Amino acid sequence: MRKQSLFHISKRDTLPLGKALLIRGGILLLALVFCGLVTTLLTGQNPISVYGTILSGAFGTSRRIGVTARSVAILLGISLAVTPAFKMRFWNIGAEGQTLIGCLATTACMITLEDKLPNAALIIVSLIAALLAGALWGFLPAFFKAKWNTNETLFTLMMNYIAMQLASFFIIVWEVPKGAGKIGIINQSTRAGWLPEIGNAYMLPILIVAIMTGFMYIYLTYSKHGYEIAVVGESQRTASYAGIKVDRVIIRTMVLSGALCALMGFLLTSGVDHTLTTTIVDSRGFTAVMVSWMSKFNPFIMIASSLLLVTMDRGASEVASALSLNHSFADILTGIILFFIIATEFFITYKVTLRKNSKKEA
Repeated sequence: MRKQSLFHISKRDTLPLGKALLIRGGILLLALVFCGLVTTLLTGQNPISVYGTILSGAFGTSRRIGVTARSVAILLGISLAVTPAFKMRFWNIGAEGQTLIGCLATTACMITLEDKLPNAALIIVSLIAALLAGALWGFLPAFFKAKWNTNETLFTLMMNYIAMQLASFFIIVWEVPKGAGKIGIINQSTRAGWLPEIGNAYMLPILIVAIMTGFMYIYLTYSKHGYEIAVVGESQRTASYAGIKVDRVIIRTMVLSGALCALMGFLLTSGVDHTLTTTIVDSRGFTAVMVSWMSKFNPFIMIASSLLLVTMDRGASEVASALSLNHSFADILTGIILFFIIATEFFITYKVTLRKNSKKEA
């Protein structure tokens, strides 16, 4: 004899897109109201002022708008990169390291080939080196998973630490001046290996990631590779019965994922920061995991998710300085909002009903 649970959880039928978006929008407004109450209780500050300050920190000036848009582009690009692997149910937690190894490969080319190649050739060589390094960082865990069924979560996570230690080692090798422990701006006088500006300093990464967004949507939705990724994600056994070579799909998808992460690393070093540090990726590789899952692997919804997270992050420092609040306060508000969003995704996907009769059954 056992007692039935009080609640019954069952999977819902797929909701119409309009209804699902309406629910998400309503919950987001509810989250903002709740955050306002928390703000008033904990700080005594007017929540409208706090939200206004956050928005000012992200969009208050044309420069802030540009920096926010570029930060959204980088986060979105890394999120797009990990999405094919996640859709295949390959738990790639190594985007941080795959992006960092792209930064390292780019830096190596910019420093060692500065006076040996024309600028255009140096940029191309740096890009190829970054893509190959990222592809290798994606290939290794995929190969071991395909051949020996190793745990991809641990493998990709450990690859992050390897990339970080490699970056730390070469930062000391290339440090300027000696003993400084940092590289500084690479090729500041010659700008060798720097990506050209299109319109302004913010536009090129945005354009590249916009093209990448369209490519990823078409790739996942309409291509044969996208279909194979979806089938493997649903069931590897079914994929094998359908004649899909699962091992090949796993390796191919992770090579693509690693290469696209490294492309973002190339943009960070060659087009944005023009340097290399162990924190240059700034945990975007881990944040991208959340963006991809929150967006249900939809590249266009990822734009909104990335914008929300970057806005809250950019507004945090403005809140701390303008309202004399702790810098972590905006992070607390972000966490509350994300909690509401994640809970919403659960209730959109599943239906929870109260059992009328929870008597013991045989």
